[in-house]
Amino acid sequence: MPTPRDPRPRSHQIAAELRAQIMAGDLAPKAKLPSTAELMRRYDTFGATIQNALNILKAEGYLEGKPGKGVYVRDTQQQTITPADYARPYTPGEPYAWITAAAEHGRRGSYRLLDVGEVPAPVQVAHAFNLEPGTPVLRRQLVGSIDDEPVELVCTFYPLDLAAGTALTGKRLIKGGSPAVLAELGVEPVTFEDVISTRPPTSEEFVALELPTEVPILRTFRVAVAASGRPVECQLMVKAGHRHEVRYRWPS
Repeated sequence: MPTPRDPRPRSHQIAAELRAQIMAGDLAPKAKLPSTAELMRRYDTFGATIQNALNILKAEGYLEGKPGKGVYVRDTQQQTITPADYARPYTPGEPYAWITAAAEHGRRGSYRLLDVGEVPAPVQVAHAFNLEPGTPVLRRQLVGSIDDEPVELVCTFYPLDLAAGTALTGKRLIKGGSPAVLAELGVEPVTFEDVISTRPPTSEEFVALELPTEVPILRTFRVAVAASGRPVECQLMVKAGHRHEVRYRWPS
C-alpha cells in the first residue's frame, strides 16, 4: 500500500505548519521568523515557495513584513470564546462579554445591526422550535467587529408570539442584548445546546467577514431553552475559523 502524502501545494503545506505554530504559541506575537534562506533549508524548497507561504499568512493576518528588518508574527491574538458568557443578561451600559475580552487585549469590539424582520424558518430552526419548516419567525442579523475588522456574523431567531411587542423586533441594538429581553419576559434561558462545526464559507459569509482567503468558518448553532422547557432562542454564529478558539470548562 503506497504511503499517503499531502496533495496540497508545497507552499500551502509550509503555511499550514507555520500557522499551527503561531496558533499554538510556539511562534509568539512579535517573534521574528527565520530568514528566507533558513526557511528554504528547513523545508528543502525554493525561495518562491517560501514567499508564497509567507504571503498566505500575511493575507490571513498572522504575519507582517517590516522593510529592511524581516517578517514578524503580528501582535494579535485569537479571540477566545467562552460560551457561558453569552448567556447571562447584561446591565444597561455594560458591554457584551466578547467586547470586554477584546478590550482586555487593547482592542475595540462592536456590533452592527444588519437586518430585523420575519423570515421563513430554516429547517434547523423550525425543528428546534417545534414548527413546520418555512413557518415565519423573527430574525435579527448582526455583524461583530474587532478594531473595525468583521469577525462574526450572527443570526438570532425567535418565535413570533414570543417576540411580538418587545425590543427584539426593533431595528436597533438592544441594551443588555437579547438575554435582558428574555429575562424581562420571564423566559430567561436555563439550558443551552451548542452544535459546533467547520466548513468553507458561503459567498455571503466570505463577503460579510471580509475573509482574505478561503479559510474555514467556525459555525455554532445554539438553542436556548427556558425553565418551562420551551426553546426561546436559536442563534447561528459564524466566525472566521483562523481567528477564534472555543473554551469550555466543566464542571462549571
